[in-house]
Amino acid sequence: MLINKRLILAHFWLAFAVFGLALMLGAWQMFVRSPLNPWHFNPEFYYRSVTAHGSAMGYVFPTLIAMGFGYAITEAALEKPLVGSRWAWAGFLLVAVGAVVAMIPVSLGLASVLYTFYPPMIGNPFYYIGVVMVVVGSWIWVALMSINLAIWKRENPDRPVPLAMFANVAGSYLWGWTSVGAALEIIFLILPVALGLKSTIDAGLARVFFSWTLHAIVYFWLIPTYIAYYTIFPRAIGGRLYSDAMARISFILFVVVAMPIGVHHLFADPEVGAGFKFIHSVFTGLVALPTLLTVFTICASAEIASRLRGGNGVFGWVRALPWQNPIMLATALSLVMLGFGGAGGLINMSYQLDSSIHNTQWITGHFHLIFGGAIVIMYFAIAYDLWPHLTGRALETFGLMRTQLWLWFIGMIVTTFPWHYVGILGMPRRMAFYDYTDPAILPQAFSVSMSAVGGLILLSSGILFLVILIRGQMAPRREEGAYRFSVPVYMPARLPVALNSFGLWLALMIGLTVVNYGYPIAQLMVLKETSVPAVYVGASR
Repeated sequence: MLINKRLILAHFWLAFAVFGLALMLGAWQMFVRSPLNPWHFNPEFYYRSVTAHGSAMGYVFPTLIAMGFGYAITEAALEKPLVGSRWAWAGFLLVAVGAVVAMIPVSLGLASVLYTFYPPMIGNPFYYIGVVMVVVGSWIWVALMSINLAIWKRENPDRPVPLAMFANVAGSYLWGWTSVGAALEIIFLILPVALGLKSTIDAGLARVFFSWTLHAIVYFWLIPTYIAYYTIFPRAIGGRLYSDAMARISFILFVVVAMPIGVHHLFADPEVGAGFKFIHSVFTGLVALPTLLTVFTICASAEIASRLRGGNGVFGWVRALPWQNPIMLATALSLVMLGFGGAGGLINMSYQLDSSIHNTQWITGHFHLIFGGAIVIMYFAIAYDLWPHLTGRALETFGLMRTQLWLWFIGMIVTTFPWHYVGILGMPRRMAFYDYTDPAILPQAFSVSMSAVGGLILLSSGILFLVILIRGQMAPRREEGAYRFSVPVYMPARLPVALNSFGLWLALMIGLTVVNYGYPIAQLMVLKETSVPAVYVGASR
């Protein structure tokens, strides 16, 4: 039973409000840098917009989704009120206030540094202070997830931790540890320069610290999506989860191998040696394992649901699936985009292949296809599934939901596929303007225009999503009953310690991070004369 509904709704509404604003900025960016619009803007406005869009989408929006969904999981899976709800409200307020504090200097042109914290560009200190507030607010959530799990396990010593809660806590631990990298970079390297206490910064060391966060944060964003795959999807389509144990192994693998892989973003940087770049490349490949396990398990779960509905034949069961169900549709579209995005990720993780697409629009396409595509479409599904239980009102506009999901899928494909293509042609990313009269760039004009059209389709889908939720808030009241998660085919009565706790896996997560990052960080810290003059953005000094 969901007790703290207002708390959960507050997280979701703020998350989707931030999402709506960031989506409008993204659509504007794609339009103004395309051939559809003769350039007549100060490029500074473009970089303000990119910074605001990236910061909101990368830090605020998914953090609020993970926190709100995490509180819902805690109460529904453990079947008891959240312990520490006042602290949860405090965390929410920190995230909300931090987002405002960070966005004010960005909107004033004092922190157009994108969202990647890459020195020597330094923005206004309040931008970084705001981001730190968001992270600290999320750390309260991490602590509350651990505390609630510990209390439940003490009260239920012989019972398996419910899968949804096990996965939720795994995501919180992953985020708690991966956010340490960016926190160290901001507190010890960037803020002293932003506050005027220093005028130089070790850009190489700062980038290594940020790579600690840069890629593992993607799996923090991804874990709510995977929780929905495993614990919402089978129940929503009238089936059962194929394997509880395989689901737990997938989340354990994310905790262990998702952390020590960020240096593959620094293949073109000379500060890290080739040996450690190779190690990070190998670990990046290992992240495919939990995804492959998940695809198999979810497809098997779908087949179980179809057979229960009377589906038969080698492929005939696919037709018997409830395609009119928005959760079914969202999951299928998410897995398609995950497949395309994951295939592109194999290019990025390869030291040799990455050199041909590094810092091109290919990276932008890959990033948006994974996050904006595979992940965000399941955030929609989570909201659709939870909303009646949070509001006590029916969401019966299934036709509009399916339209919204198809628009999001089509918009994301139309946006990101052209980006992949022009990236192969060599178009650089992070540029405000391209001269399409240049014969060398003219062949890319059509593809860039298509991506701008895709952005407008995404914007229409996002608006429709918000309309559906608002209509749901005004729908007639209806008693939905308790919120339930999927049940596995074989419910385990007992589980081995390794599949029911995190001690071993947290030790491996921390240990592998130390091994993969310890030497490069130590080496850069002892080298002399590695700092460069800071470049202050706008009027930050």
